[in-house]
Amino acid sequence: MEFSIYLDVCCLNRPFDDQTQERIRLEAEAVRLILTNCQRGEWLLLTSQVIEVELKRTPDSARKDQMRLWTAFATSKIMINEQIESRGSQLAELGFKNYDALHIACAEAGNADIFLTTDDRMLRLAARCRNLLQVRLENPLQWVMEATHDRRD
Repeated sequence: MEFSIYLDVCCLNRPFDDQTQERIRLEAEAVRLILTNCQRGEWLLLTSQVIEVELKRTPDSARKDQMRLWTAFATSKIMINEQIESRGSQLAELGFKNYDALHIACAEAGNADIFLTTDDRMLRLAARCRNLLQVRLENPLQWVMEATHDRRD
């Protein structure tokens, strides 16, 4: 099954995080698997102007360059417009941080099947607001286990 996937910058950073912690290592492997499937064209990667802005703020140039390479094979780039800004404001009123709200608004506008993040706070808030969101938010490890399990059935 082909999925359209929006990875936030937390996910893109995960392969660079301290791999000695099991959770981080497993999430990093999941992110790499997702990116590989997107690179092969099996799944569709969505990116956005918000991701570009966040990547510009990344101080480590090697990390920034690698994340830009990953986002370069995205099939679609969502540009910020008035609708996305307005939706981002609505989401911020629900308690999402400004960048997180804009990421969700972009994923919704791009009709993403799934929005992936390693941000536990964001995931908890999304679970509470599930009925108010137009995209499902999930941890990449949880989601990739579900997606690859469904493929075997």
